Amino acid sequence: MTTDVLPDDVLVEIFFHVNTTDWPYVQNPWHALVHVCRRWRYLVFAFPRRLNLRLEYRGHGPISEVLGVWPFLPVTLVSSVEVLSRGLGLLHPKSDQRWDNRVAALESEHYDRICEIRIVDMTDSRWKRFTEAMQKPFPELTYLQVSALGYGEEAPAPVLPDSFLGGSAPHLRELSLRSIPFPSITRLLLSANGLVTLTLWNIPDSGYISADAMSTALTTMTRLESLILEFSSPLSPPDPASRPLPPPTRFVLPALAELMFKGVFEYLEVLLARIDAPFLYDLYVVFFIDFDFDLPQLRRIIGHAEELKALNHAQVLISNHAIQLDLYHKTGSVYHRERLMLEINCGELDWQLSSLAHVCSSPFPLISTIENLKIRESDLLPSSHWNDNMEDTRWLELLDPFTALKNLYLTDEIARRVCGALGGLSGERSTELLPELRNLFVDVFRSSKNIEKAIRPFVAARQLSGHPVAIDRWRRWR
Repeated sequence: MTTDVLPDDVLVEIFFHVNTTDWPYVQNPWHALVHVCRRWRYLVFAFPRRLNLRLEYRGHGPISEVLGVWPFLPVTLVSSVEVLSRGLGLLHPKSDQRWDNRVAALESEHYDRICEIRIVDMTDSRWKRFTEAMQKPFPELTYLQVSALGYGEEAPAPVLPDSFLGGSAPHLRELSLRSIPFPSITRLLLSANGLVTLTLWNIPDSGYISADAMSTALTTMTRLESLILEFSSPLSPPDPASRPLPPPTRFVLPALAELMFKGVFEYLEVLLARIDAPFLYDLYVVFFIDFDFDLPQLRRIIGHAEELKALNHAQVLISNHAIQLDLYHKTGSVYHRERLMLEINCGELDWQLSSLAHVCSSPFPLISTIENLKIRESDLLPSSHWNDNMEDTRWLELLDPFTALKNLYLTDEIARRVCGALGGLSGERSTELLPELRNLFVDVFRSSKNIEKAIRPFVAARQLSGHPVAIDRWRRWR
C-alpha cells in the first residue's frame, strides 16, 4: 500500500500532525510536503487553517521577496540567538543583517500579516528601533514573546511605553516577557481578554505592577489557563493598611489551571483576594523570606481547587538558598501534572525551617492529610550549611503539622538531626508528635550507629505507648 490510496481527509490529518509536531531545527515543515507532488501541494494549500500554516520568517532576506514566492499566509517572525557553534557560542556573522530585516518587516506594509513574534535576543542596541516599530496595533497578532539579554537589576532594560502595540491586543492569546519592564501593561491586558497564557518572568523594579491593577486585569481573562508572575526582587509590598477587604463575591477564572508566582506574600494575597480558580491543578509559589507569613487567601484558593485535594505525598527539599515543599500524587512524582510547590528563598537553615514550619502550621491545607513525607537536601548542598548549634525544636516544629503521617523518609545528614530531636521526646509528647507514624526510613550514606543510638529512646517510648515505629533502610535511587 502507498499513500496514493489514502483519501484526502486522511492525508490532511497526517499533514496536520507533521506540521504541528515540534521538529528540532526544522523550519516550516510543511515546505517539504508541498514539494512531494501536485496532489500534496494542492491539499496543503487547500486547508491552511486546519494545518495551521505559517510562514516562519527569520530575516534571511527582505520580507517582500520571501513572501512573494508563497501564497498569502500568516507570518511568524522569529529572532533567536544565532550561533556558528553551540559549544563556542559564537554569533552568526549575518545576525545584524538578519535583525535589520526582521525589524524592517515590522515596519513594512506586511506587518498586518504577522501573527507571532518570538524575540529572545533583545539587546540595548536593538531596543529603540524595535519599540518604535511596535507602537501600533498588530491586527493578527496572537503570540508575543520578548526576552532581554545582558540586563540586570543595576542596569535594567528600558521601559516599554504605554503606546506599545497601540495599547490594544484583542486577538492576543499568549504573551511572554522576560526581564522587560512594562509598568503600564495592565492597560494592554484589559484589551486582551482572549489571553490563554500570560508569562511575566523576572520583572525588574522599574517594571513594578501594582497588585490591585493586576487583579483588575485578571478579572477580564475568562480564557486564561496559565499565569506566571515573577518579580526579580522583594520590592516594597502593598501597604497592609490600604489593603482592601475581600469582596463579597469573587471573579471566577474558570480555565485557570497553572499558576506560578514569585514575590512577597502580601502581593499574592491582594491578587488572590479578588479571584477564585476551582480547576487549578498546578500551583508553584516562591516567596522571599519573611518571618510573619499570613496567607488566608492562598489557603482558601488551595482549599477550593478540587484537583489539588488528591495530593497525598510530600517532599521537603533543602538547598543553600531556599527550602521547598512539594505536594504530589502517589502515582506520580514531584513533577506530576497535578502538584503544589511552595518555596521560600532564604539561606540560613534555621530560618528555612522556622519559616516553612510557620506556613505549614497556619493551618495549611492538605498538610494534615499527608501520609508520606520525604525530607532531603540538594545534592550540591555544602557541608557548611548544616548548623549543629541549631535547636532540635526547629525540626519538631516542621514535623508537627503532619498529623496523619505514616511513613517518614530521611536522608543521612537530615536523619542525624531529626532522629536526635525525636530521641529527646518522652512520655505523651512522643505520641503527640506524628501520632500515626508507623515507619521511619533512613537513607544511610555513612554509618547508622549514631542514628540508631539517637532514635532508640523515641522508638522505646512509642513501643510502650502502643504506637510502635519500625526503622528501615531507605534505598532511594541516587
